[in-house]
Amino acid sequence: MIDPLAQIIALLKPRAVFTKGISGAGRWGVRYTEFGNPGFCTVIEGSCRLAVDGEPPLTLQQGDFVLLPRTPGFTMSGFEAVKPRSIDPHAAANDKGEVRHGTRTGPPSVRLLGGYFLVDDDSGLLVSLLPTQIHVRGVERLSHLTRMLCEESAAQLPGRELVLMRIVEVLLIEALRLGQAPGAAPGLLRGLGDARVAEALRQIHAHPAQAWTLQKLAKHAALSRSGFFERFTRNVGVAPMEYLTAWRMALAKDLLRNGGATIAQVAEKTGYGSASAFNTAFHRHVGQRPGRYSRAAG
Repeated sequence: MIDPLAQIIALLKPRAVFTKGISGAGRWGVRYTEFGNPGFCTVIEGSCRLAVDGEPPLTLQQGDFVLLPRTPGFTMSGFEAVKPRSIDPHAAANDKGEVRHGTRTGPPSVRLLGGYFLVDDDSGLLVSLLPTQIHVRGVERLSHLTRMLCEESAAQLPGRELVLMRIVEVLLIEALRLGQAPGAAPGLLRGLGDARVAEALRQIHAHPAQAWTLQKLAKHAALSRSGFFERFTRNVGVAPMEYLTAWRMALAKDLLRNGGATIAQVAEKTGYGSASAFNTAFHRHVGQRPGRYSRAAG
């Protein structure tokens, strides 16, 4: 059975590029500006506060894991009132060794392992289908995967990049499926949690080249056209045909970047009747012609 979540993670091609240890002691607080790249952390010991822009504040404790697929601005601090120190996340990425916030000496009140990775998603379409913040409490597997990621990132062993890519893929899937919660914001996870909508999503992902219509997708979901449109849009956050186009364009960009396919072949694989029709659709959606996109990516 086609798994849309696994397909999207595979298409993102996550690559771990940076990991580090973080600790805090005494009165401390830091404010990171928006970063954009997916970020993560797990609490090794102690506790702290995390306030991500647009999300309810969290109290993080030992064993907690947080994933931010788009890493908006956020504040991390201890539990004493303090004006947070501003940090440029791009500059912080170059720091070596463990980063200490607050009092420099003595035992820390919290220790974390964290980092970020890059993905192949230049328009942000795929990442936009994921939640802004995922918080998972007390799942040892996620802490273990984060430790593995940090250890492998620090080592210079044969096959390092492939191992990092696979660990990040597993980390993402684990966090996303464990982070599903009732009342979640619209997106892919909420869509997959609705059996009728999930069937339509599986059909789109399994047969992207098919000549889909709203009526055909509604039939697979066993709903009326209007009922399906409302239910899909409410759960996924975009209309069915808009999602179909976004998925086709994501596949097209991957093929143009990595597949060595001609424009005519990409058009056929993504459901367009001719290279000309695909050319027009791609330019409207991406903002440049597929040939130019392929040359720039190559």
